[in-house]
Amino acid sequence: MSTIKPLIIDCQSHLFCPDHLALMEKRSQDPVVRVKDGARYVIMGDWHRKILPNHSDPEALLADMDANGIGLTALSINDPGPEWFGADGSAVAHMLNDYTADIVARHPTRLFGLCVLPVQDEKAAQAELDRCVKRLGMKGILLYTNLAGKFPDEPEFRWLFHRAVELDVPILLHPPLPVTASLVKGYEMISTLGNMFDDTIALTRLIMSGLLDQLPKLKVVCPHLGGTLPYIIGRMDHQVRVLKRGPKYLTRLPSEYLKLVWLDIVSPLPLAMRFAYDLVGPGQLVYSSDRPWVNPKDILDGLRGLKLPAEEEAMILGGNARSLFCL
Repeated sequence: MSTIKPLIIDCQSHLFCPDHLALMEKRSQDPVVRVKDGARYVIMGDWHRKILPNHSDPEALLADMDANGIGLTALSINDPGPEWFGADGSAVAHMLNDYTADIVARHPTRLFGLCVLPVQDEKAAQAELDRCVKRLGMKGILLYTNLAGKFPDEPEFRWLFHRAVELDVPILLHPPLPVTASLVKGYEMISTLGNMFDDTIALTRLIMSGLLDQLPKLKVVCPHLGGTLPYIIGRMDHQVRVLKRGPKYLTRLPSEYLKLVWLDIVSPLPLAMRFAYDLVGPGQLVYSSDRPWVNPKDILDGLRGLKLPAEEEAMILGGNARSLFCL
C-alpha cells in the first residue's frame, strides 16, 4: 500500500537582500558590512557573521528545498531589521519587503513572505504592515525579539499585536543582535547562548505582559523551541503560584500560556524536540530549518528520529503551519 508523504512547510528560512548589504557597506556605524580575510561580514558590535554567496541566492534556497522534500517555505530576510536604521527605517523596510515579495512572486507555489516593519515609527509601520498584507499578500510578521534594545511587549509596540489579530496573521519572533551579546561574546557564544536567551526573555515577557489574555486569537511563533523557556517554565510556575512573584493579573500559570504559543523545532538535539513535544503537544510545534545557518536535513532527521505517530509528524511538518498561515 502506497503512502502519501506529508507536505513539508519551512517556517523559518532567510535570505540576505543584496541592496540591504550594499547599504550597510556604505555605513559608518553599526550595522555595517565589511570585508576581512577575503570574506564579507555583517558586523554589529561583537557579532560578526560571514555572508556566503548562497545566502542571497533564491535558486540555492529552492535547491535546498528540493533536496529535502520541502514544499513551501516562509521566506524572510536576515537581520538586522529596519529598527536599526533610525530615520531611514521606513525606506529600509520598504526595500526589504519588496525584495521578499519579488522573490515570492517569481515562485508563488513554493514560497510565501513574512514582512519586517520600521517599528520605531508607528505610523510608518502601520502603513507598511497594511501594504505588505493587503497588497503584497504576505502571510505573517517577522518580529525581532529585541527592537534595537527594546522588547516587543513594551507599550509602544503593543498596537502591532492588536493589528496582527485584526489581519489574522501570525507573529514570528526571531533574535537579532541579542541584548546579552556583551556578556556571552567569550568563546564566540553570541549565537549559541545570546540568541537563545533573547528568545527566552522576549517570550517570557510576552507571557507575563498579559497580551495572551487580552488577545486570545493572537498567533505567536517562537523559534528554537522557545529558547530555554520550556526547560525552566516549572520554576516560573513556582515563582508565580507559590512565592506570589510576578504580575497579579495573569489568569493562568506561565506554563499554560506557553502551551498557547507555537514553537518551531530548530534544534540539533532530538531530545530537546521530544521535551517540547511532551510539554506543549504536537499541535503547537512547527517545522523550520533556520536556513542558511542550519542544514534543513539536520532538523528533519532529528524529528523523524523521534518516530512519532505518522499523523502527529505530519502536523509538525506542515499541517500546523497550513492552519497557522491560512494557506
